Amino acid sequence: MTDEKFFEEAEAQIPHGQVRTRFAPSPTGYMHVGNLRTALYTYLIAKHSDGVFILRIEDTDQSRQVEGAEEVIYRTLAECGLKHDEGPDVGGPVGPYIQTERRGMYKKYAKMLVEKGHAYYCFCDKTESEEDSGEFEREDCPCRSLPLEEALRRAETEPYVIRQLIPHEGTTTFHDASFGDITVPNDSLDDQVLLKRDGLPTYNFANVVDDHLMGITHVVRGSEYLSSAPKYNLLYEGFGWEIPEYVHCSPVMRDQQHKMSKRHGDPSYEDLRNDGFLTDAILNYVALLGWSPRGELAETEFFTLSELADAFDIAGISKSPAIFDIEKLKYFNAHYIRNMEPEAFAKVAEPYIRQAVKNEAYSVSKIAAILQNRCEKLTDIPEKLDFFDELPEYDIECYTNKKSKTNAELSLTVLKAVLPKLEAVADWNEDSIKELLTKMAEEMGCKNATVMWPVRIAASGRLVTPGGVVEICDILGKEETVARIKKGIAKLET
Repeated sequence: MTDEKFFEEAEAQIPHGQVRTRFAPSPTGYMHVGNLRTALYTYLIAKHSDGVFILRIEDTDQSRQVEGAEEVIYRTLAECGLKHDEGPDVGGPVGPYIQTERRGMYKKYAKMLVEKGHAYYCFCDKTESEEDSGEFEREDCPCRSLPLEEALRRAETEPYVIRQLIPHEGTTTFHDASFGDITVPNDSLDDQVLLKRDGLPTYNFANVVDDHLMGITHVVRGSEYLSSAPKYNLLYEGFGWEIPEYVHCSPVMRDQQHKMSKRHGDPSYEDLRNDGFLTDAILNYVALLGWSPRGELAETEFFTLSELADAFDIAGISKSPAIFDIEKLKYFNAHYIRNMEPEAFAKVAEPYIRQAVKNEAYSVSKIAAILQNRCEKLTDIPEKLDFFDELPEYDIECYTNKKSKTNAELSLTVLKAVLPKLEAVADWNEDSIKELLTKMAEEMGCKNATVMWPVRIAASGRLVTPGGVVEICDILGKEETVARIKKGIAKLET
């Protein structure tokens, strides 16, 4: 029968007196945007109140586990700065924090619930298949009315599950921070399985037991779990436990009709990082997918993580689905790129720069400087730099530019005039190059662009470049710039 000492000791360990939240992912492979948002909101609720943020790994569904998935969870949280105060890797007062390591405990609580009259042993032959499909007609189940003594006797020799005993009559009302009070008739709820034949709990049972024993005060999860919330309430009430505050978040959508899904090619957090988005930009944008600041901050778009923690208010969470807009994320990313310290940008940009610029004589920091205000994401970088290592083929029509008032004939004149002046430059840098080109335009009685356009085309072979001719020539160096000017002259003379 009930192990009173075990339960008393478990209750005594529960922390009280502070906000405690948990992020409880299943190790199923990757961190999709909805999962990341749940982790972020859970973290922000805790930190806004100087509370505790907990990581718990929910691995009771062994069939869905993916090798290496736990590492993805740890790595993502670390990259995002969502540092957990308690968890499998850092410990804490209410561990273990991995559900399979707590498996012996769940049976005790399931049996306690049976003794309290809120659950029952079910010996039906098709239990497992029904459990998987969700099809179970409780009215037809003879096990609901089995006397406890008979059920305990049969449980010694027969396989069984333990099911929640949902009342036939009445209603159950639960409260959600976003959706308010929701009432459902009890006859619409199924007698869900709490403990499976293998002795492992179902998700719906384990998370209730764990949330109570870990002192969780706020439960953040997707709105798809709203339909399960009445059954959670009945479990809490059956045990006589305090019900935490529910915070159900509406889904992140690909469009008006479809939820984001990896199966449909929608990006995970890692996909977004691999596609050149910065973690800070991703977090900032994801925070605003279903939440908006209020008061003086109502019009604010850009937040650091600490600023989000200060501003985050549960009342700002929306009931409406949020549509993930990749173009909006690019806008956020471009802002974060532009506002990085130059040295920091050069560091994150270097791998992308070196994809296109193998010649190490070309300065990464100088190339990064011409890119920082000219790219939306890091993966834009390589295609912008394909002219540095080798001058690409280009048509002489490139020298004709209406705005710069140039054509092939005038460009040839400019390049022939500028070549000896460039060859004579002793101290090669941006200032000396700019001074030379502007002085030459003055001498020729034309706009600066009339001189600079032909030189840029000869130096890069591109109509569009990151940075202007001065920066490009400085990076290329005197020898390469002069060589390219000579090639331009030869092309125009042909």
